[in-house]
Amino acid sequence: MIYFVTVNYYSTDAIAQLIQSIQSNNGGEYTFIIVNNSADDAAIHHLKTDKIIIIETGENLGFGRGCNRGLNWIYGKDPQAIVWIINPDAYFINNSIQPAKLFLLSYPEISILGTIVCEPTEKIWFSGGEFIPKNGEIIATDTPISSPEKPYAHTQWVTGCSLLINLKQFPDCPQFDPDYFLYYEDCDFCLRYGERGHIIAITDKIKVMHQPSSITNRNINLKIEHTIYSYLLTLEKHASNLVLLYRIVRISLSALISLPFQRKIAMSEIKGVLKYCERLIPC
Repeated sequence: MIYFVTVNYYSTDAIAQLIQSIQSNNGGEYTFIIVNNSADDAAIHHLKTDKIIIIETGENLGFGRGCNRGLNWIYGKDPQAIVWIINPDAYFINNSIQPAKLFLLSYPEISILGTIVCEPTEKIWFSGGEFIPKNGEIIATDTPISSPEKPYAHTQWVTGCSLLINLKQFPDCPQFDPDYFLYYEDCDFCLRYGERGHIIAITDKIKVMHQPSSITNRNINLKIEHTIYSYLLTLEKHASNLVLLYRIVRISLSALISLPFQRKIAMSEIKGVLKYCERLIPC
C-alpha cells in the first residue's frame, strides 16, 4: 500500500488531474489523502471516494503543518507505510508509481527519497538539493544525476513537490517543523532528519511532471514575503548567527536599493525580513 498526501488550497482542478494520472499509471493499491486547507472549497468534496480521504483543517495551516495532518493520519493506520507527498499541480507519467514502491522495497535503508521533477517541456526542474551553512546558500540543482550505474545519489534535501517517506525507518511519525508556513520546510525537514542519521536520497529512476509556481504565483508579493521569512528561519536553525545576520543585512540593503524601481517586490522582501525579525523579539 502506498499513501499519497497532497495539500489543497483552492486547487481542486489540479488535484483531479493528479488523481487521474495515478489511475492512468497503474497506481495499484493506494490511498490518496487530501488535506484541505481551504475550508470553503466545496468542490474538493466531489473527489471523495473509498480511496480518496479528505482531512479538514478548518483553516489554512500552510504546507508543512498540512502535511503533518496527513502523516499523522497515515502513521496511526500503518506505521510501516510508504508515503508520497506530492504537489497538487504535479502529475505522474510513464508508470512511475509501481517502480517507486519497488524502489523503496529494494533499498529500505533510504528514509526520505526525492524524484526527478520535470516541467511540462520535460526540462528538469529539480534533481537534488544542497545547503552550504558557511554562507547560507540553499541550492536546487537541475542537472541530471551523473552516475547511471548507481540507482540513487545521496543529497542534503529534496523538494516537497515530490517526496517519498519510508515510515519503517522512523521510530516516531516524522514531522515538518510547524514554525514554517510555506517554503523551505522541505529543506529543513531533510536537514533535520539527515543530522539524525537518516539517508536522504534522490533517484532518476522515478520522474514526475510539475508546473512550477502555478499555484503560489497567484499572489507573487505574498510568495516573496513567505520565501524571505522561511529562508531566514532556515538559516536560524541550520547556520551560524553570523551568516544569518549577513543575509538579513544583504537582503535588506538589496531591497532598499531596488525600492524606487521595483517597489512591490522590494516591499515584499522588506516585509519578509521584518516578519522574521518579529520572532526574535521576546514576548
